[in-house]
Amino acid sequence: MSPKKKDNKNFFGVDKIKKIFPKNLYAKKIDINLIDTISNTKNKIKKYYSKLKKKKEKEKIKLEKKRKLDEKKELLRQKKIEELDKINKIKEEKRQILLQRKLVIENEKQVRKNEEKRKKIEIKRIKIEQQKIKDEESRKLREDARLLKEEEQRMKMLERQRIREEKIKIKEELIKAKENEKQKLREEKERIRQENNRIKEIERQKRLDEEQKIREAARKLKYEEEKLKETENRLRLLEIERQQELERQLLKEQAEQRAKQEELRQKEEILKAAEQERINREKEQREKDEELRKEQERQKRAEEEKALALKQKTEEEERIREENRRIKEWEEKFDQEQKIKEEALIKKFYSDQSHNRNRNEKKEDNSDETN
Repeated sequence: MSPKKKDNKNFFGVDKIKKIFPKNLYAKKIDINLIDTISNTKNKIKKYYSKLKKKKEKEKIKLEKKRKLDEKKELLRQKKIEELDKINKIKEEKRQILLQRKLVIENEKQVRKNEEKRKKIEIKRIKIEQQKIKDEESRKLREDARLLKEEEQRMKMLERQRIREEKIKIKEELIKAKENEKQKLREEKERIRQENNRIKEIERQKRLDEEQKIREAARKLKYEEEKLKETENRLRLLEIERQQELERQLLKEQAEQRAKQEELRQKEEILKAAEQERINREKEQREKDEELRKEQERQKRAEEEKALALKQKTEEEERIREENRRIKEWEEKFDQEQKIKEEALIKKFYSDQSHNRNRNEKKEDNSDETN
């Protein structure tokens, strides 16, 4: 119980005693006792408050010491966390280096594997080309006989057609000259605009290219493996298709020879009516194309403005799309290179064949001369 509550009870008891006893009865003695009791209670209250103050000061000192200890512990804990973070970063860097080395080794293995597969495919390709040569020679014999018949009929019709076409060409050249002048002006404006956009785009893209090279190399090798598999399967299908095509071609040639004779008779009658109709249709088409081109230019510029705005907001997505675009370009380039290699191999094969044929012919000539 607090001292204030005690004091209130004491005073409450003294008032009751005063009401019970008369005022004059032992007045002096009662007054003296009340003053002493009040002074004693005041001293007790002062002692109690002084003890409370000392206790609060001790508690403050304890709290301050505890706060300092907690701060020291917190600093130590933060230092430990920072050290752990540094260790984890070092481990992560080592792990990334190991992964990159592993990826480079796997890429080298994949390159060797793809090279072996490419050699096998080239051998199969040469065999198929040898068979194609034989088929082509037999087809040429049939084609020559058919062309001789068609050529006589075609020459008469072409002479009449040539005269009509020369007149039409003069008109078309005048129209094309005007269109080319307009197109050059438009292209020059478009080129300047595209060049400005390209310079801005190059400056923005330079800082994003370096981090993608290893990943792109892996994807390229994977794509190369898939393409080699596709080429191997395509060669098997080509052999089957070649045999089927040979049968279809024989039937088709017979039907075409009958159809072309009838077609040449009807074609000359149709051409005169068709040419006039074509001239009118081309004129209408040029007008429509001009309107469509203007509309496309407006749409194109509006789309470019939208694309630029979206590009600034979605930079990360644009980087991924750019990477995919470069991979696609590489894939197209790889396909072209693969095609060029195949064509070079076929040309080499044919040149070797022609060289051998010429050598055999020379030997035969020499033998004939000696005979």
